[in-house]
Parts: sequence; C-alpha cells; structure tokens
Amino acid sequence: MPLVLEPADPEKKGVESLVEALENNKEWFDQMITKNSAVLLRGFDVDNAVNFNDVVEACDWEDIRYVGPAPRTHIHKRIWTANEGPLSEFIYYHHEMVLIKEFPKKVILFCEIPPPEGGETPFVPSFKVTEKMLKEFPEEVEEIEKRGLMYSFSAPTRNTTASMRGRGWEDAFATSDKQEAERRAYALGMEIEWLADGGAKTILRPRALTRVFEGRNGRRMWFNTVVGMHGKEQSSATMADGTELPLKFVKRCEEIIEEESIQFKWQKGDVAFFDNWALLHGRRPSLPPRKVLVATCK
Repeated sequence: MPLVLEPADPEKKGVESLVEALENNKEWFDQMITKNSAVLLRGFDVDNAVNFNDVVEACDWEDIRYVGPAPRTHIHKRIWTANEGPLSEFIYYHHEMVLIKEFPKKVILFCEIPPPEGGETPFVPSFKVTEKMLKEFPEEVEEIEKRGLMYSFSAPTRNTTASMRGRGWEDAFATSDKQEAERRAYALGMEIEWLADGGAKTILRPRALTRVFEGRNGRRMWFNTVVGMHGKEQSSATMADGTELPLKFVKRCEEIIEEESIQFKWQKGDVAFFDNWALLHGRRPSLPPRKVLVATCK
C-alpha cells in the first residue's frame, strides 16, 4: 500500500494520455482504490492545478465541498490547497470530514512542490485500529459505541493560517450572517454557541465510534476523531452525555494508530487517491516549501 501505477510507455506519460487512460478504465480504477485503499499515480507529467483538475474530472466522481476547520484556498475549479496551517505542526490522523453528515468517499492529493525534509502524508488502515482496540478494550468500545460521542470545536470569525485549525466560521458556512450560519450548521448536524469574541463553538452529537461501509469486506472502521480532538485547546471529545472518556483508552488508541501508520513520502507530480472510508491520514511536520493540493469527491 499504496498500489503504484506508472507509465507503461515513456512516450505516454503526458497528462492527455493519463486522462485518456482514466476515462477508458473508470470502473477498474475505482475498484483498485477500493481494493487497495490507496492508489498512487507516479511518473506522469502532472505539473500544476490545471493538470490535476483534468485528472480528477477524468474519474467522473461528483465533487463535495469541504467543511471543516482547516484553512484552505481555492485554486482552480475543483482544486484547493491542502491545510495551510504552519508546516511545523503535525496534522493528526483523520478521516476527511468524519464528523459531518455527508463526507467524501475519496480524497485526492497532488504534490506540486515536495518539501526538502519531512512533510510525509502518513496513513492508517482504519479497520486495524478497531481490531486492536476491540482486543484490548472490548467493553469500553461497545459502551462508547452504544452511548455515542460528542465533539466541540471553537472557530474564529475569520480565517487565519496561524493554526492548522484556523478556518473561520464565516468561511466554513459561507456567510457572515449568524442566523444563516446556524441554519447551515443544523443542516450539517451541528449546534452553534456564539462566543464573546465573535467566534463560534460548534457542538456535534451523537457521533459513532466505528462504521461499516459497503464493499469493504464487513470491516469495522475506526471512524472517529477522538484522539485528534480530545483535551485540546480548541476542541473536546467526550461521550454524548458529556461523560469523560477514559484517558487510558484515548492514550492507547493514539499509540495503536501510530503503530499501524504507513509513512508516505511525496515526489513532485505524485497524485494519490485515498479511500476515505478506509484510511485515516495526516501530515508530518516539514521544512518549507511544501505545496500539496486536494480534491474531495463523493
């Protein structure tokens, strides 16, 4: 993992040849992503956001708008920057938009500028985390699953790249009107509390601990962000009724996720397709520059 696909013919490594191949093998390519959880296109002449968008559109998957705390900038058509938070910070493992009612099936990443050091995008087969947690904490897993989870997250009014969770609520909900923001949040399964500084605290409950998705061999995915949000400055994760999660449970989960992680190092022009239902992914700290673009698809 990932499955690596390279040009079979050096004369056919251009974007046009790649797009043609994807258009002619859509069903097979989709099956490869599901089967392998991650597929990497390497060695093709994908140089910029326009090329990347052509590759994404060749797959013919419906776009899904990103909703979440990461500061991002729209670049071209379906293409956005990945999290623009400080490169010195580690972005913890997560399923993209895991807390939102509608989340992407696929996350597609393109490396325009690989970092000189660090900056890997590690990923984790989610079912392996569930297997280990069930083995070590069978009663706790089932109890939390039964009671559900609650998350809270505080967002500023406007975007800031000073934090990897610096997306403002005005951008997240595409409005500066608080009543409209509340309506849109509700549609996404959130509650909002307004803070004295003009920021917003979003509350999400109840949320599942694990999920089973069609076509994934009945595997139970660790489809939550407990470790990433528990006990943080801007966020929290508890049981749905507000009961604290056992610290030993959270700490051991963090260890297991790291134990199961696969470290993926970028090369210029790489395009990586992740099965968001099956993989957690993150970002290692790096030296600048690093430029990775993203598209999310249903």
